[in-house]
Amino acid sequence: MANLKEIRNRIASVSSTMQITSAMKMVSAAKLKKAQDAITAMRPYANKLTELLQNLSGTLEGDSGSVFANQREVNKVLLVAISSNRGLAGAFNSNIVKTVNTLIAETYTDKQVDLVTLGKKGDDILSKSNSIVFNDNEIFDDLTFENNAEIAQKLMNLYAEGTYDKIVLIYNNFKNAATQILMTEQFLPILPVETSEDASNALIDYIFEPSKTEIVEELIPKSLKTQLFKALRDSSASEHGARMTAMHKATDNATELRDSLKLQYNKARQASITNEILEIVGGAEALAG
Repeated sequence: MANLKEIRNRIASVSSTMQITSAMKMVSAAKLKKAQDAITAMRPYANKLTELLQNLSGTLEGDSGSVFANQREVNKVLLVAISSNRGLAGAFNSNIVKTVNTLIAETYTDKQVDLVTLGKKGDDILSKSNSIVFNDNEIFDDLTFENNAEIAQKLMNLYAEGTYDKIVLIYNNFKNAATQILMTEQFLPILPVETSEDASNALIDYIFEPSKTEIVEELIPKSLKTQLFKALRDSSASEHGARMTAMHKATDNATELRDSLKLQYNKARQASITNEILEIVGGAEALAG
């Protein structure tokens, strides 16, 4: 059995770790509230704008914006991996890396695949074995629509110039603090609306004012930038939720370990006191004899 000093040192170490994980949990909980409110407020607007764009994409033939809706043969694919800058968030970043590697090895095995990484953790791992077109590890330090628009414009230019035939976003979609859904979402070309017998899914006949061309030129870039911004906000909220959950579990485990060590310490201390009493009694009997 470990001596009392070793056990005391372990109890102090575990208690210190527990304080750190508990503090990180509270920080993530505070950040999560703000990030959750942001993505909850934005999601209906982004979804409606995407729906409008998909309906509009069916009528883009010959328009200046149709370059983003043209479905061409896929030979070169660009994957945009959205991770985080910090760890200690459970499987948040590792799931992104695994999904990217699976897409490269299975889905696009016969294609040329390059990457764009947004987030330091994903970039650190994926850059070791893949071609990185560009990265932006500072985007989450100041997550604004303006900073997001610069990245979205780069992606749009790469597609419009024909450098890539397909661009896919990989990110964590925020459901709640304990659940993040891994998403593989096509960014370009624009997916047409899925038609069916249900009238609600049919293409909508729009009246364009001032003109279709002007609306297309304005709407498509804005919609694509909004789509990327929603993915970044989803990822940000998911990161804080994943870290809060991971730190909560770590705190619970540390508490359990500390209690176990305290019980072990008390047993060892009791055994030590019993041995000392026996030695004293034995010594007294020896002197008396």
